[in-house]
Parts: sequence; structure tokens; C-alpha cells
Amino acid sequence: MTPTQPNSRPQSYGHLIGGEEVRSDQTFLSRSSGRLSDVLGEFPEATKDDVRRACQAAREAFPRWRRTPAPVRGEIIGNIGRAIAREKETLSRLLSREMGKTLKEARGDVQEAVDTCAFFQSEGRRLYGQTVPSEMPNKELKTYRRPLGVVGMVTAGNFPVAVPSWKIIPALLTGNTVVWKPSEDAPLTSYAFARLLEEAGVPDGVLNVVFGGGKDAAGQFIVEMLDEGLVDKIAFTGSTQVGRWIGEVSGRNLSTPSLELGGKNPLVVMRDADLDNAVQGALWAAYGTGGQRCTSAGNIIVDAPVYEEFRDKLLAAMQEIKIGNPTEHDGVLYGPFINERFFRSWEQHYAWGEEDGATLLYGAGRITPENKPSGFQGDPDAAFYGWPTLWEGVKPGMRLFQNEVFGPTVNLVRVDGFDEAMAAANAVDYGLSSAIYTNDRTWANRFQEEIEAGMTSINNSTTGAEAHMPFGGIKGSGNGARESGVWVLDSYTYWHGVNDDVSGRLQLAQMDTEYAQPREAFKVGGLMLEAQEVEGV
Repeated sequence: MTPTQPNSRPQSYGHLIGGEEVRSDQTFLSRSSGRLSDVLGEFPEATKDDVRRACQAAREAFPRWRRTPAPVRGEIIGNIGRAIAREKETLSRLLSREMGKTLKEARGDVQEAVDTCAFFQSEGRRLYGQTVPSEMPNKELKTYRRPLGVVGMVTAGNFPVAVPSWKIIPALLTGNTVVWKPSEDAPLTSYAFARLLEEAGVPDGVLNVVFGGGKDAAGQFIVEMLDEGLVDKIAFTGSTQVGRWIGEVSGRNLSTPSLELGGKNPLVVMRDADLDNAVQGALWAAYGTGGQRCTSAGNIIVDAPVYEEFRDKLLAAMQEIKIGNPTEHDGVLYGPFINERFFRSWEQHYAWGEEDGATLLYGAGRITPENKPSGFQGDPDAAFYGWPTLWEGVKPGMRLFQNEVFGPTVNLVRVDGFDEAMAAANAVDYGLSSAIYTNDRTWANRFQEEIEAGMTSINNSTTGAEAHMPFGGIKGSGNGARESGVWVLDSYTYWHGVNDDVSGRLQLAQMDTEYAQPREAFKVGGLMLEAQEVEGV
């Protein structure tokens, strides 16, 4: 695994379909987020026929793969984890170069995939069903987990290894085959990841990869394969708007999608909090990965008695932030936007704040040679960098309060007491992640009970995940499906109940069961009546 060197002629890559590398007429380039002149590779733009071919390959591979014993599939998952661990440093550096996150974060991204494989390898020996007592004699009741079939997957570029592993690894373990459309923002990292799965022993056709865009392109085509009967389920990470559309297409096909969508995550700081700890947690939650996480803090909700002190501490910490190309400068908190598209989307929020009447405390849009914070390092013209941005005077109902910004921006929201903090935390249409800083266990317990979110941290950041914990949200952040841990198994299997009767005769539950037979007498209103007297009642 040797990534393309800067400024060399880009290597051409193909889709991975049925064990073959397949080209398309149309192509696109992958560029380093930190240096746009650095072209990493040329990738094919999938046509609908390409996607259809990949789905057919996955469907042909499904019968054999589902019959492969689950412990054997688990051993292949273990092989995948070992292959990724072996290539961790190379893959991490490629990820950092292509997507723009720091090397420390890139290593964490890759390690998440290693941890996921370690967890699910053993699940190959624990895909438990149940034996259930029957109400009839000489009869056994059993349940089994069965694979769904072909799973279409569309993932985002901010976590190009961790998030696909959350989907692909459990889907393969449970006997499904996969057609994956990775983000067009990190195709080379995705290609390298897929090749490691092939090397580890995933058979031809079990994992297929098609490259390209989302709308009117490969991503949309995969979803449309539900209507053609070539895909049985969609697993998607991306925007709430697209997630709603996928839900509609899945609904008419009686399929349940896995939707991991956006977030506008609250971080509450109560009057009794350790403010220095809260500032560090808020700084990371808001500006780690340049705010390009679905779990990034969107609103920092601060109790009135400590509002000014917290604000001043946070502002002081922000002015110490180091920003730059993480492949060229050590110690930066965050690097460039993934690409210009993400930057342009983030840039719009300055107009929202002005229209809302919020106060801009810190931040000035795009970092340029003439407009840069003191902590910036390197050449700002080489990529798209954004100032760390902080607003105050933000209130529920404002667009700035409600909408996901997906960049290095956070809002300060002043409240008075726990009840106001709780109301503000729940006053968004999203429900992904959340956090509270407090030393009062009553407040901590109330927060975890009353917050409308899929995940909560107490005295920690809104961001971060572990491979054995459920990941996902409610409301506009998802449809209840969960990634990671044993909970994800329900997303890629259905329950099969088996009724095994060895009595040699027809036995009817609820009718022939011994306890359901007529009795000699019935007690009605305190009177004992003979059975024949109440016949027909």
C-alpha cells in the first residue's frame, strides 16, 4: 500500500465488482484536502448499469456466502482486522492526506475498524438464537438469525474507514453481501480499505465497490436498486434530507433502512461544573476535525452564574488553536475542509447569524494570507481553511441554533438553571449526541433520562465512539437503527422462528393446549354453574 506521491501522474483505479476491476468512461480526480494541487488518483464515475452489475454480482454470491458457517465468516473478519492493523500507519497517513484530519485522528479512525473486527470476529461464534418451551407436548420452538441478502451502503467522507467498517463488518459477518458506494471525497482511502478486505479472504462478489457521486449518480442508483429487487436493504450515513428520501423508497419496498444522519448536538455546562474541564471538552467537541463530525457540538448551553467565566475561558483557549495542513505541521487541532463544497456550505452560516441577530465573538470566514488567526501554519491558499468561529446571543428558534453547520463553528446559549438548560437542549429537530458538565448527580441523572438523543456523555465531549457501544440517533438524526456492538446485528438479520413438531399429529396452539380445555364448572358472579348451563356463552 504505497500512496501516490504528490504531483506525480495520478494512477487510474476501477470499481471492484465480482472480483474484477471495472472501468467507466467518465472519471473524477481525488485531491488532497490539504494541498489541492496534489492529485491522488483518478476514479471511475459509476453508471446505473455499473451499479446494477455490482448488485447482480452480490446477489449471485449471496447463497454461497450465507451458507458459509458463521464461525468461518468470523475468522475472515479477524483476518481483516489483522490486515488493517498491519497497514494502520500507511492507511492513516493516506487518510490524513486525502481527507484532511490530523494524523492522531486518522489513526483513531483506522483503529476503530480494527476494534470493530476484533469485536465481531467472536460474534461469529455467538450469533445466538433461542430454544423456547412449547405449550404442546413433543414440540420444539427455536429462533435463528438469518441474513437479509444484498445490502447497499452509502457512506460519508469524514470517517472513510471507521464508519464503513461499522456497516460492512457486521453485514458480512451475518451472511449478507454488500454493494458499497464510498464517499467521492475519499475514494483512495476507501479503495485501499476494500483491497485489504479482499486480501483477508472475502470472496469475489461478497463485497463490491462502486465509485461516484450521490444525487443522480452511484449513490442514488444503489437506492433505486430496491425498486428493481436487486438490493434488500440500504445503510446510509449522510444528511437528514437524503435520509428521508431513502426512508420513502425503502418504505414502499417494505425494507427497513439504517439511517445515520446529522446532528445539532447540545453541550450543557451547569453552574457547578469544572469549567476548565468543560472548556477542553467544548473546544474538542466544537473544533475537532474542523467541526466536520455529525457528533460535533452545535450549541453550548451555559448556566447563567458561570456564563461569562466560561465564555472568557473558551475565547482564550480558541486563540491558542493551531490550524494547518496536518501532513506538513505537527500539533494542529484541525486541518482544511474536506473540499470546497464543504467550505461553501459552512460559509453560508455567517449570513444566518447576521439575519438572526446573533453576536459574532470570534471568527472571520475563510483563512487567507491577509486574514488568518495567529495559530495558523503553512499556506492558506493551498486549500480551504475556516476560522474557528463562536457566536453568542443565540436562542432556540434561530436558524443558527437549529441548523447543522458542519464546520468549525459553535453557539453560546445562556440559560438560567437546569430546567431551562434541558428545554434548550431538546429544542432542536435532531437527536444524535449530547453532553452535560456537572458534579450534581441528580442533574446528571435527570439529563440522561430527559434528553432527546441517542447518545449522552457526562463530563465528556459530545464526540467519540467505542466499537462495542451503540451509535445512532433519534428524531432528525436517524430512524432508530444503531451501528456497532451487538445492537447492530438486528439491522442486518431477521428473526426466523421454527416450530418443530415430532408428535406425529396435528396440534393446535391455543386450541388443543391442555390449560385451554373446557372445565367442569364456571364461576360467574359468585355462582358456580355447570358446564352445560353455560354452553354457547
